[in-house]
Amino acid sequence: MIRSILLLKFTKEATEEQIDAFALALSEVPFEQRRHFEFHRGTRLTDDAMDAVVIADFDDEPAYRAWVADPGHHKVRTEFLDPIRAQRERILFRF
Repeated sequence: MIRSILLLKFTKEATEEQIDAFALALSEVPFEQRRHFEFHRGTRLTDDAMDAVVIADFDDEPAYRAWVADPGHHKVRTEFLDPIRAQRERILFRF
């Protein structure tokens, strides 16, 4: 299994509605090899903390690469995330 952890910082202009729409759209992308999905908002207790985390598990490396290339995933990234993303950090690991 491959776990992807994506930390996000949103622009100051990002609205709650835009963030919620991104999370919902990402969760609804049909992809059989995605075994687990979580989206959590940060508590904003400190200014330097990230705003959200996306955690997703995939069967293996080819499944993860297929996810990255998936048209539905690409659409969510370009239409929902890119307009509100200020920073992104990712780690991928096997477990």
